[in-house]
Amino acid sequence: MKRIKSCLGLGAVGLILIISGCISIPNSPTSRFYMLSIVDENQVSKKIDLASNMVIGVGPVKIPEYLNRPQMVTLSKEKMLQIAQFDRWGESLDLGVASLIREDLTVMLPKAKLTLYPWNSSVVVKYQVIAEIVQLDSELNGDMSFVVQWMIIDVQNSKVMIIKRSAFHQPIIPPNYSGLAKTLSSACASLSSQIAEALATLK
Repeated sequence: MKRIKSCLGLGAVGLILIISGCISIPNSPTSRFYMLSIVDENQVSKKIDLASNMVIGVGPVKIPEYLNRPQMVTLSKEKMLQIAQFDRWGESLDLGVASLIREDLTVMLPKAKLTLYPWNSSVVVKYQVIAEIVQLDSELNGDMSFVVQWMIIDVQNSKVMIIKRSAFHQPIIPPNYSGLAKTLSSACASLSSQIAEALATLK
């Protein structure tokens, strides 16, 4: 009986020491958060002038369900999904890509007005850009494959004006999660450039 009481007493003392911080417990790893970056204005070789009163709406952007999570998802050499527990996107990837396209288009179409889906009903949008990420496969020690199906809709006439599929294949430099964010940002800039050129063909 005394031995049991002694063990209980030691357990209680240990619990008190842990709570009071006298016994150190290793801290869990700190999560790292990454953002997509807007295209550098100096890197835009061609800016397109659209009518200053034209309002372009961007979004929604649909992503595959396996990417619909805070954690960054990559592929192993065996083509198996790898979910990074402590390397995460700073915002939902679908919202982040939509916002990035809007900001990139703002640089590429300096006279146009850009708004993000969902917009206020009082905003009269002429064209809407809708996109679906079909593929985003990334190997940190290899390349990123980024395939997007996108369309431009004449909102006022409820008419699909353009439907296209864009594919980008780029090495991830540097070969880490920060490099993945930079590479995806670069691919989104290329996508935005194609969208800007398509908008320029419309009246």
